[in-house]
This record gives sequence, C-alpha cells and structure tokens, in this order.
Amino acid sequence: MFRSSLPHRVLLWFSLACLLLGGLAAWQASAQEERGTALVMTLDGAIGPATGDYFLRGLEIAAEREARLVVVRLDTPGGLDASMRDMISAMLSSEIPVAFYVSPGGARAASAGTYLLYASHVAAMAPATHLGSATPVQIGGGGGLPGIGEPEAPDDAEAQEAAPTSDAKAKSAAATEGGDEAGDEAGEASAGEGDDTAAGDQQAAPKRRGETAMERKVLEDAVAYIRSLADRHGRNADWAEEAVREAVNLTAREALERNVIDVLASDLDDLFAQLDGREVVMENGTVTLQTADLVVERFDPDWRTRLLEVITNPNVAYFLMIIGFYGLIFELSNPGSLVPGTIGIICLLLALFAFQVLPVNYAGLALILVGLGLIVGEALMPSFGILGIGGIVAFVIGSVMLMDADTLNISLPLIGGVALVAAGLMLWVMTRFLGLRRRTPRTGQEELIRTEAVALEDFQGDGHVRLHGERWNARSEQPLRRGQTVRVVAIDGLTVDVESLQAAAADSA
Repeated sequence: MFRSSLPHRVLLWFSLACLLLGGLAAWQASAQEERGTALVMTLDGAIGPATGDYFLRGLEIAAEREARLVVVRLDTPGGLDASMRDMISAMLSSEIPVAFYVSPGGARAASAGTYLLYASHVAAMAPATHLGSATPVQIGGGGGLPGIGEPEAPDDAEAQEAAPTSDAKAKSAAATEGGDEAGDEAGEASAGEGDDTAAGDQQAAPKRRGETAMERKVLEDAVAYIRSLADRHGRNADWAEEAVREAVNLTAREALERNVIDVLASDLDDLFAQLDGREVVMENGTVTLQTADLVVERFDPDWRTRLLEVITNPNVAYFLMIIGFYGLIFELSNPGSLVPGTIGIICLLLALFAFQVLPVNYAGLALILVGLGLIVGEALMPSFGILGIGGIVAFVIGSVMLMDADTLNISLPLIGGVALVAAGLMLWVMTRFLGLRRRTPRTGQEELIRTEAVALEDFQGDGHVRLHGERWNARSEQPLRRGQTVRVVAIDGLTVDVESLQAAAADSA
C-alpha cells in the first residue's frame, strides 16, 4: 500500500510545484505590465542601412510589447543621409516616445547623430560626451556641368553684407590708432569702442552658404531640415544652424546650458528619474512620460544586423565584387569547373545588394568594370601592356570614385593591394607569352626547322631524305651520303634545305 501511494505523492508534489511556478510567472508578468517597460537599443558606429534596419525593427518590437519608452544609446561619427532620414521619419511618426542618449562617457553624436538627437522626443547625453559637426560632406558629387562645379560670384546681398564688415574694421583700426596718440585714458576708451566694434563685426559676419550651386542647395536643405526638427521640440535652432554651416561642437554641459539637449544623465536610472513627469511632443500632441520603476528590456543588434553591417561595409562589398567578377571569368574560361562560377555568382549578388543600399558613384563602378575587363583582355589577347596598364589606371580611378559618402570611402591600401595583384598577374602573363615566343615551335612547318633527318641516297643538289618517317624532297649544297644524318635549315614548299651535322656544328662554333 505504501509503495502504491508513493507515485501519487510525487505526482501531487510535482503538480503543486508547476502551479506555484505558473503563479509566480503570471504575477511577475502582471507586475511588469503594471510597471511598464523601456526598450533599450544600442547604435554604435556609422549610420547606414544595417543600423537603419535595426532601429526600425526595434520600434516595431517596442510597439508589439507596448513599451512606454524607447531608449537608444548612441555613439556615432555620422553616416548616410538616406538612412538617417528614414530613421527620423519613423521616429517622428512613432506612437512610443524615443529618447536618444549619447553614452557612455567619451561617446559622440557627430554629423548624422546631431540630427537624430534633434529629432528625438528626448535628447539626453552623458557627461564627457559631445555633439556637432553636422555639415554635409561630399556634397555635390563632382562637377563638369555649368553652375555645379564652378564657384559662383557673390550676389548683391552677400556683397552688401561683406562691405559694412570691412568698413567697420577700418574704422576700428583708425580709432585704435587715435587712442594710442591721445594717451592712456583715451586709449582705454578707444579699446572699449574697438571691442564693441569687433563684437558687432562678429555678429555681422556673413553665413557660410557654399561655393557652388550644388553645395548651396545641399547646405540650405540641411539647415532647413535641422531647424524644423529643433522647432518641433523647442530646442536651440540657431545653434543647430551653426552646427550645419560652421561644423561647431558642444560638450554635454554646454549643450544643456544652451537648450540643445533636454537631460544630462550619468546612467539609465538617472535618465529615467529625470524624465518622469516630463512632457514630450508627439505626432498627435503632447504626452507625459511615466518612467518611474520601468523594467528595462534590451534589444541588442542580432546576427541579421551584424551580417548587414559586414555586407554593406564598402571594403567588403568592393572585395566581393572583385571575387565575383574573377569567379565568373574563370568559369567561362574553364566551363564545367563549377566552383569558381558558384562562388563568383554568390559574391557578385551580395556585392550588388550592398551597392543598392550604399551611395555608389556609378561612373566609378563603370570605370572599375572597364578596368577589370581590360586586364582580362590583356591576359586573353596580349597587347604588350597597353590594355593592362589602361585597365589598372581605370580600375584605381574608379575605386577611388566608387563611394560618394566621406564616412564610407574604400580603404586606399585595399585599392592599392588589389591593383598590385592585378599588375602582378598582368606582368606574369606578359613574361609567359614572351617565353613562349622564344621557345622552339612544337607544331606546323616551323617545328621542322633544326629537326634531324636521314639521307636516302647519295646526292648533292636535289635528293631525298626521311623526315619524321616521311619521304621529303631535299636540297643540299654539300655532297651527302646515303644514311648520313642531316639537319633541316629551311623549308620551301614541299622541299627542305638540309646540311650535314658537321657543317652545322662548324657554323655554330
């Protein structure tokens, strides 16, 4: 009886344990739902397609989990304008407040990071961080068209702005000289007037507008964009414009004092404590944040984001394109080998995907393809270096021009290394062909020259010899005997000119 009741007791205790664990899990879930959650993401590195995809997926996950706040820890040198604008558009239309927090100490929100801070519902920074340098780089993308690559003459308004500045400087200099002659008291007065004039000059200094039409267009667009973001959240729009035009920077403390950011927090707990009860501007009005006792849930970059970061790295995409091109060339030159073709097509498709999302200069891409084609043409149809040298020049120029973004340029050592490998391959092909030209022919009539034969009869003049098992007409200026070994020195149709080996040896000596 005791033995039969033992399994029932074990089952009973196991059932009670399961019920207890289930109750605890339900209680924890309800408590977490009552406290609310904050989804924390991390953006570390250049802003690009991979980080943009990661940020958008994070906002979707936050909406599914009904999070009260999204916190993005930011440390970036800048990045792509297109990815930045996609992130800002998603953030402005989000139903969940987004706080960008520049951390840890030593981090920065440069270039595109400054725009993201201004667009966020809450802009926060940790001590010993900075932001700024928001001037668009690599603007224009090349010249060659009227009004794009040529500097413009200043218009009348700019000339009028510059003229009073120079006049004021001249007056300030004259006043200073007069003060020196009049004495110490007059000198102090003149110095005071000079300081006021200098301050006025600084205020009247003309704004940077760009030297070309394209630079001005991109610069003014960036200024209007960041000012609209600043006005939306009530932040310092004048400094934002200065950061775009003059690439100025601010430390975290200075940014807080000048109303560029909202919060200066040492960590996440400090950030949540300062944000509790704060009102933020959302798409449909203002929302009061409730950040006390939030449960932190982290959404770190996963394998998909890491893979996209690797593929969309300009150096990796560039190398994939090279491997794909040569893989297809080897497959076409050796049909049926399969391995080069398989690897080549995979690498080429990955490279094309990366080029689709990266700011590619298609003129540079065309030059790279032309250069590779010329290098392969040199290997298939030797031109004594003409095609090969032209291909290497086109390849290097195209590689330098390939990327339009300053933060995503291809490494010059990588370009030089690939160019050196291509040049080495071309040099090897040229030396191989030169060696083949010096080698004794193995086929055709030229192969018969210097070949040994046997005289079939005694003759001087016309006769017959056995050459490669065949009977040939022969001609010799020397008397030859039957069975004597001779050497072919020339061919005239179906007649060979021969000479005895002794005469050949004497001529060579």
